[in-house]
Amino acid sequence: MIVVNVRGAVLVTGTEVLSGATRDRNGPWISQRLGALGVEVEGIHQVGDRPEDLLATLEFLRGRGIDLVVTSGGLGPTADDLTAEVVGRFAGRPLRLDEKMERTIEAILAEFARRFNFDPESLRTANRKQAMVPEGAVPIDPVGTAPGLVVPAGDQVVIVLPGPPRELQGMWENAIAAAPAREMLARAEPYQVLALRLFAVPESELAASLREIGASTDLSALEITTCLRGGELEVDVRYRDGAEDAAAALRAGLVERHGPCVFSETGQSVTDVVVGLLDGRTIAVAESCTSGLLAARLTERPGSSAYFMGGVVTYSNDAKAELLGVPAELIARTGAVSTEVAEAMADGAIERFGADIGVGITGIAGPDGGTQDKPVGYVCISAAVRGERRTRDPVLPGGRADVRERSVTAALHLVRNLLLGEQLPR
Repeated sequence: MIVVNVRGAVLVTGTEVLSGATRDRNGPWISQRLGALGVEVEGIHQVGDRPEDLLATLEFLRGRGIDLVVTSGGLGPTADDLTAEVVGRFAGRPLRLDEKMERTIEAILAEFARRFNFDPESLRTANRKQAMVPEGAVPIDPVGTAPGLVVPAGDQVVIVLPGPPRELQGMWENAIAAAPAREMLARAEPYQVLALRLFAVPESELAASLREIGASTDLSALEITTCLRGGELEVDVRYRDGAEDAAAALRAGLVERHGPCVFSETGQSVTDVVVGLLDGRTIAVAESCTSGLLAARLTERPGSSAYFMGGVVTYSNDAKAELLGVPAELIARTGAVSTEVAEAMADGAIERFGADIGVGITGIAGPDGGTQDKPVGYVCISAAVRGERRTRDPVLPGGRADVRERSVTAALHLVRNLLLGEQLPR
């Protein structure tokens, strides 16, 4: 088998996406899946509900040598849903009625008609429109009401999927298993992946480390991407067979230089790391400036009730005193935003919920409320387990949303260091 680099692109349709009214959740998701299959993704393109723009973009991608295009959107029953027609025109394949698909959609729509008393004639028209398939294309059964398509287009293949993420994701495996897509993907060589996650390392230090490692090891065979996200540094490395030694040298060099700041070598999130370290222990939280965001992070995954005892949001001083037992005189003496109050909040969370571990967060998220001594972004965080604690009071950069997000990330890392018996570098 001859292995070549298969180039791909994602084409997201919909004026609502192009205008910003709807956030694109499909493009990054598809791109990630294609990358995992060994496809070199050229880009994510967005076009409105204009057939001439969609056709022009498909032609542009053909000119760029793109082998595989995945589209999302434009498969509904309304007049502006024209993706199937345009892709058929692009591939030189006229639309034909797929009677089997028509019956499949009819059965789905019949249930909607019974439940919502829809007009039968309108449903029949919608049914017929969505069952029109480019000649020679492989139809993909719908998860909602819109079928997908896998369309051969000369040397290219176009996978056409609906816009709702739940439907698109539910149809993905069947789409890439269809013969034209499967044959195209068989030519791709999957990447190997190295994913490191670091905390409390400035980007400048990471850049210096990469330069030092590159001075002694040829890293040219590695595709290295670094990103600062939510206060953490992500280092994602993709490489083909034969570059394993370079990837191993890069990993070893970063771990050697940054030690405990490398909290994951598998791309695992800090939340997952913390949950794994709990190892049967329970946790409770007390939040002020983050208003429940830490509780939300800890309970994202199924089964969180096994370790998360509860949380309380206490913005006012009275709430801190009444709900968490923070002494009023302590608040009067140190201020509501202080390391002492954060520690008392963590202790209060332990006592109120009967947890093994407590976390307290209080701070000034902004944009107002800062002073010279306690500017906007000043946050006090404490993580405590009975008999031991870790406390920090960083000044976090960014706007209100940034400060809140970074506060939660810092709190999770404080818990991680506490459970590992490590001190977090300042």
